Amino acid sequence: MNNNYYIPKESIVRNVIHSIWQVDHFTSFGTEYILPKGIVEIIFNFSDCPPINAQLNGNKYSLPNCFINGYNTNPIQLQLPQKQIFFGVLFQPMAIKKVFGSPAYEFSDKTVDLTLLDPMFRSLWHQLAEQDSFEARVSLFLDRFKQNFIEWQPQEKVINHFLYAIDRHDVSVKKLADTVCYSPRHLSRKIFEATGMNTEEILLYKKYLHAVHLIHHTDLPLTSIAYQSQFADQSHFIKSFKAFTKMTPGEYRRNKSYVKGHLYKDVR
Repeated sequence: MNNNYYIPKESIVRNVIHSIWQVDHFTSFGTEYILPKGIVEIIFNFSDCPPINAQLNGNKYSLPNCFINGYNTNPIQLQLPQKQIFFGVLFQPMAIKKVFGSPAYEFSDKTVDLTLLDPMFRSLWHQLAEQDSFEARVSLFLDRFKQNFIEWQPQEKVINHFLYAIDRHDVSVKKLADTVCYSPRHLSRKIFEATGMNTEEILLYKKYLHAVHLIHHTDLPLTSIAYQSQFADQSHFIKSFKAFTKMTPGEYRRNKSYVKGHLYKDVR
């Protein structure tokens, strides 16, 4: 197994790109379930296999070689190739409109072929595939997108940080709006553009993400996780968790893998 991860050091790059990753390995599982993770990413598939079949939000897809996927509120089911080579880039949600010309919410709960947005991605896929190391792919990708590395307004940086932070699940709409010096209505417009959810909905989503984090990384009782994630009660926790994942917190705990938010089945 060969997994790589890169986090930009330069602040101007971090304003646009959160991180870059690559997996290059054989898998003994045929099916993967990916729970909603609160990210916007593009993925390049270099696996030597037929198109990968996926299901998301009741729709079936044959995933293209490079695609974008936004904030999901439903799990994705993938039929995995035995040999996987994936290269992925996690973007700051507020940067998507600048980079792709469309706000991030347009890619929520769906996968969109990047070559339909810009034919440039077809040649970029070939150029990345020809590189012989993860570091070379990162360098090529950053060089291609360096014109998009700009300074953002402080409020937009705060919103990006809020959306990615694992511990920002316990704020109110008013407190968050005051932090960024926006009216609640203007904040909700910004949040919706990045996620497809309004501020109230994203705060519930953040509670769910915090619960996933605790289930994965701790042995706390589920009642404690519900409390620490700011759910009103255990019933609200189970109902909200199931709405996003189609499973209960207990089912996720029993079946979780070593990768947070990912479950595998159908051993080959």
